[in-house]
Amino acid sequence: MAELVLFDLDGTLADTALDLGAALNRLLAESGRPLLPPERIRPHVSAGVRGLLGIGFGLKPEDDGFGELRQRFLDFYEESLCATTRLFEGIPELLDGLEARGHSWGVVTNKTSRYTLPVLSGLCLAKRAACIVSGDSAPRPKPAPDPLLLACSIAGFTPARTLYIGDDLRDIQAARAAGMGALAAAWGYLGEELPVEEWGADAILAEPQALERLLEGA
Repeated sequence: MAELVLFDLDGTLADTALDLGAALNRLLAESGRPLLPPERIRPHVSAGVRGLLGIGFGLKPEDDGFGELRQRFLDFYEESLCATTRLFEGIPELLDGLEARGHSWGVVTNKTSRYTLPVLSGLCLAKRAACIVSGDSAPRPKPAPDPLLLACSIAGFTPARTLYIGDDLRDIQAARAAGMGALAAAWGYLGEELPVEEWGADAILAEPQALERLLEGA
């Protein structure tokens, strides 16, 4: 029986794709490049700046110019963190249900705290979460287990009594490495590489209410 449920942020708890996509398109426009439609951007959002600059500019973190573009992108994003960002359908009811049943929940994301905390505050979740762990909170980000283990420590639960839900392969890898249940959020962004069925998750959740059914049956 899980006592703590941890969520990835982008693509799992909240739909941040339009705000992140808007920042990317501002950067593309500034560089004289064609803008990308939301449906082209969306699958890459959970890969963070690395994924977005990859789809927009064909760059990898080790390439020349990546660092400068990354900072410019983040400056644009910070100007409108919650312009269109919303919780996914069913998430408000899921969080209410978890709390009503006595489950604690928290957030573990690779987004840095500079952006994580304002987004969660804008969504009115910052004070409700038992823990908030960002990409700069632990020595190594996901897929390393460090952020998830830190979240368990902050919330006061063991990994064996914890579930982690995410929409990226790195989320499942991190949960496995941390020794906790690994659930894939099929309503999220999922990427365009390995199909979600091949991630090795304990379960694939089609929609947030599937977690409630899973917990009720545990």
